[in-house]
Amino acid sequence: MKKLQVGVIGCGSIAQHRHLPEYAANKQIEVAAVCDIVKTRADEIAALYGAVSYESVEELLQNKEINAVSVCTPNYLHAPISIAALKAGKHVLCEKPMATSREDAEQMIEAARESGKKLMIAHNQRFVPSHAKAREILASGEVGKVYSFRTAFGHPGPEAWSVDGKDSWFFEKEKAFIGAMGDLGVHKTDLIRYVLGEEIVEVGSFVETSAKEFATVDDNAVCILKSESGIIGTLAASWAYTAKEDNSTIIYAEKAILRLEDDPVNSLVVQYQTGEIVKYELGGIQSNDEGGQSNSQVIDRFVDSIASDKESPVSGLEGMNSLQVVLAALESNETKKMISLR
Repeated sequence: MKKLQVGVIGCGSIAQHRHLPEYAANKQIEVAAVCDIVKTRADEIAALYGAVSYESVEELLQNKEINAVSVCTPNYLHAPISIAALKAGKHVLCEKPMATSREDAEQMIEAARESGKKLMIAHNQRFVPSHAKAREILASGEVGKVYSFRTAFGHPGPEAWSVDGKDSWFFEKEKAFIGAMGDLGVHKTDLIRYVLGEEIVEVGSFVETSAKEFATVDDNAVCILKSESGIIGTLAASWAYTAKEDNSTIIYAEKAILRLEDDPVNSLVVQYQTGEIVKYELGGIQSNDEGGQSNSQVIDRFVDSIASDKESPVSGLEGMNSLQVVLAALESNETKKMISLR
């Protein structure tokens, strides 16, 4: 079978540490093209993977041999590039957050529908074994009604991770649109929706810039979320967890407490009301601390959906529903009101 020809648009850290290595490890794929506005960066990456280097997105999309693309650009370019790629007949894997507005997200979904091509949003937390297992346990009903949750994603900030350090687009409102809430918070809005199997219907928040004085976007946020069945909980996203990354979630249910990624060895710990404790050693969550070299499954799932013509593992609609919670958090902070998503 002929290998799928893939182009990677944007050659920053997420492409270098996640997309490109995972494509290279997939036997169904050939990395055929890379594109970056920094020509020397694109040329270096192209040489590493035996790909063609492009400085222009339009030129890459005109290459009829390319079957699919990864969009790894600054946030404000996600929607326009994804839409152009879908219209050019390419399958699209887009980094999160998928867009900077609901309108743009809807246009991406429509472009995918009209083109008949796959659109997947790179929400990798769904594929973490502890998260999938927790979803399974909750769905089975064995722990009874879920009452509450708290979830957090924080680290010292993207300056150590981004190829441009403190000069990164992550800190510029014009390019990023949103800071820690877009970088980390949207991961957790997607995770909570996935694990609970419910939509978030009400949002309140405090969103601040307190740790990165050079930034024009948020770096600390705490949100209160309410699901459609009345489950309430908190979500924290931060670039100010200076000593260590925190990527944990705790779910409080009628018959047990589930601790996800809260223990360094056991990625899921279920503490039952009876006193029984069940520990699952399922392998750790991906971390920026390790350079992000473990397989996220995002690429493999995307490739499989194309090769097997399956539904996208994280559809545009799913991406939009997770984005909406983040947008509501921004609105809540600005208006000082609770925001309804019903």
